[in-house]
Amino acid sequence: MSTHFFGLTDRTYSYSHSVGRSEFSGTGFRNPVDFALGADDIVYVLNRSYENRPDGIHVTVCTLSEEYISEFGSYGEADGQFMWPTSIVLDKDENLYIADEWLNRISVFSKDGEFLSKWGTGGSGDGELDRPAGLAISSDQTMFVVDSRNSRVQKFTLDGKFLGKFGSFGSGPGEFNMPWGIALAPDGSVFVADWRNDRIQQFTADGKWQATFGQSGSGVGQFNRPNGVCVDQDGDIYVADWMNNRVQILSPEGRFINEMRGDHVLSKWGKDKLSSNPDMIRQRAIAMAQDPTFDKKFSHPCAVKCDGQGRIFVLDHTRNRIQIYTKDKEPVLA
Repeated sequence: MSTHFFGLTDRTYSYSHSVGRSEFSGTGFRNPVDFALGADDIVYVLNRSYENRPDGIHVTVCTLSEEYISEFGSYGEADGQFMWPTSIVLDKDENLYIADEWLNRISVFSKDGEFLSKWGTGGSGDGELDRPAGLAISSDQTMFVVDSRNSRVQKFTLDGKFLGKFGSFGSGPGEFNMPWGIALAPDGSVFVADWRNDRIQQFTADGKWQATFGQSGSGVGQFNRPNGVCVDQDGDIYVADWMNNRVQILSPEGRFINEMRGDHVLSKWGKDKLSSNPDMIRQRAIAMAQDPTFDKKFSHPCAVKCDGQGRIFVLDHTRNRIQIYTKDKEPVLA
């Protein structure tokens, strides 16, 4: 996977800004696992928190300019609660769907956080779930659910009616080993982050295998537990390479183009927190003295999203923030 396009040496990206800081509630995130982009630059961040701090489990609603709006959801098994949330996605009406891998269900909310409904039951039969992970919704409003421990992707209506499935356990073409993230390309192709197989697989919308990209490792075009994927308007593929602490960019044919390692600059929320915590300022100064790039870098990026404006959003799981980039319009030619 170390080859490049002939004559194409790079895609260039400019860091814009970051959103977020570490908080268990309010103006910040706590071990976020996914996010959804709504209208007017509103972002819904799904916080998983820690098992010993379930008070941090909720959805934070804010803007990309760090205007705090609200939060909703809490820890538990009742309607509108989560245990181990994994993924969040919006439909065309901006209703929110949240997968929970412990409760084996999908919960549905309005964009204002009002609980609407739920569906899903544990098992391995058609329409049953075992640790659901990534979610995606197609233009015809079909829901794709990564059914992680069943090593497959299932398709549903938005109210949970089973429509079909593809994939099985294994390491061959079209097979999965604990898949996680999923994305739909502009042409309708389906991309799945095959987590334990350290690769990305591409399928047609009806589940026919098309291609496999990557292998285990830390080199160019190699992955170590990839868990997020997206595809931009040009067909370029972005992979959250979780354990390698980077995002890799591939061409539509799967050839390595570039990578991101992180360029974080303190956000407004971050500056506000530091200004009121002298001890934290000292601790940060010590860490930066040991490694000046420490705060810039990704730490376990777990989701990556693209929008129609050429922006790329990377969710930094351990450092509780989103780093935002813009894609330059013209690639660099040799």
